[in-house]
Amino acid sequence: MSTIVEKIQSLPPDLPFYSFEFFPPKTDSGVQNLTARLKRMAELNPLFVNVTWGAGGSTSSKSLDIATLCHKQLGLTTCLHLTCTNMDKNIIDQALAKAKQNGIRNLLALRGDPPRGDEYQIPSESQPFHYAVDLVKYIRQQYGDYFCIGVAAYPEGYADGTNPELQDINIDLPYLIEKTAAGADFIMTQLFFDTDSFIKFEKLLRQHESGIFKTIPIIPGLLPINTFQSFIRTAKLSHAHIPVDVMTKLETVQSTDDEQVKQVGVQILTDMIDRIYQETSHRVRGFHFYTLNLERATASILEKSIILKKSQIVRRALPETTPSIEAVLSGKVEDIKLNAKSETAEASWDDFPNGRWGDPRSPAYGEIDGYGITLHVPPAKALELWGHPEKPEDISKLFVDYIQGKLPVLPWSEQDDLNPETRFIVDDLIRLNNDGFWTVASQPAVNSVRSDDPIFGWGPRNGYVFQKSLVEFFISTDKWLKLKQKLSNVDEISYYAGNAKGDFFSNMTASDMNAVTWGAFPNREVVQPTIIEEQSFKAWSEEAFAIWQEWQQLYAKNSNTGQFLQKIHDSYFLVSLVHHDYVNTTALWEFLHI
Repeated sequence: MSTIVEKIQSLPPDLPFYSFEFFPPKTDSGVQNLTARLKRMAELNPLFVNVTWGAGGSTSSKSLDIATLCHKQLGLTTCLHLTCTNMDKNIIDQALAKAKQNGIRNLLALRGDPPRGDEYQIPSESQPFHYAVDLVKYIRQQYGDYFCIGVAAYPEGYADGTNPELQDINIDLPYLIEKTAAGADFIMTQLFFDTDSFIKFEKLLRQHESGIFKTIPIIPGLLPINTFQSFIRTAKLSHAHIPVDVMTKLETVQSTDDEQVKQVGVQILTDMIDRIYQETSHRVRGFHFYTLNLERATASILEKSIILKKSQIVRRALPETTPSIEAVLSGKVEDIKLNAKSETAEASWDDFPNGRWGDPRSPAYGEIDGYGITLHVPPAKALELWGHPEKPEDISKLFVDYIQGKLPVLPWSEQDDLNPETRFIVDDLIRLNNDGFWTVASQPAVNSVRSDDPIFGWGPRNGYVFQKSLVEFFISTDKWLKLKQKLSNVDEISYYAGNAKGDFFSNMTASDMNAVTWGAFPNREVVQPTIIEEQSFKAWSEEAFAIWQEWQQLYAKNSNTGQFLQKIHDSYFLVSLVHHDYVNTTALWEFLHI
């Protein structure tokens, strides 16, 4: 199998190309349905595909499984991500060995999350990698030229969130030079929407006096826009500047029709591709799509882009069946039927994706960035924000401060402010958190609100949307036992509860599907984009408790705070409640007024 660079070199000099990135879904059903989606997207004939790798190796097994399926069964040139910071060397060695064993020859070497507390800052024998350059050097030392290695670049400068003024490409340049000199074969950028910044960045590299960037492939990373909300969220997480003209185009449609947002997004990306290709005089001719495992927007861009049509897309005839991942890895490849699903369900996965609060059967179900568990802020900033809690009241205060807007972020939050709908239940949430119910997710009940409503609306125009009241929180074991007894006396509330030890309780069966948001639109079946069920709760519960340990690692193991956070991780429950009386908007909060 050719490497990425060999594939690029085999193309005619001016011929554009494109590639796709996928991440491992959080649920087994999501992974299985991703196999069907991979087959279809393989028919779009990308030059190669990337498969992401969770921080600390959190998705290493699934990542290797998906990469192997792409390579062995779909015949795709496949690039496996590797993150190295806070990573045990044995995991890296195993991943490299398995990648080679399965014929995967391309890697994207990334730093991953920055080191955490002081005791984690110094590389050790078990965790020798501090920066991506350490990983590049190690791969070259161990495997020579077998692997084609890519490294990341930041057209607007790398930002860790602590000091926006330090987001400067000139500050990052020495590190990119070092990574490239250590043995990088290609450069792939972080996502961006500011085309001017990328063009300036590419010119800076090509003209650098060292000459090290003169011919190396520089591949811009592009994010197809699926919804306005996910666009804003991802831009914030990536510290990507949004040009005024881009924001203006999207703001004109964001509150009225998700389909219009997608169409405008397709045009924005198409224009970006055209400008980059023309204004770099075809030096940049490859475009990498961060698909987020979503199909429609990427396919629409390929269809609309005159530049990418030059690549003479050839639809490949692939098998009608796809093997299980287990069969691929075991070497016993037996074809299986693709999962049956309604067209409405599959359409809703792409039409109305909304992060974790989605359909657990979706191939796009999981972290939006695909890189696994993270605190979303660097260690120094986290310590400044959250201090050194040593008792439950300290945690309650942090949660209340966040709800009141006094604290910009918590370990479980991905954005700097609450959703606008939260103001309808803010007093209830403050009361709960003061009582030791630390809320990590919630939504008020909504009974038939127009789909163009600026706060609750979503989906096509002239529709109506509904949602059940929901709340999710951490509580101590004694509080959970009291709550569990109270729940046994009501029929209107569905619940899941679990702890880090694996104890699990629910009043539903494993096959129950609980729709918590839905919409009725002209000329459509009822759309249910948000479903909560046992598999998705367990997947999220594992991640939610792992975040307590991520937080704990900011502190010395024997410190009061470190021991306190470990105790919470070990003894608290995560509880999810849904009240089915969406007509009575206060029912859930009155029930919880213990």
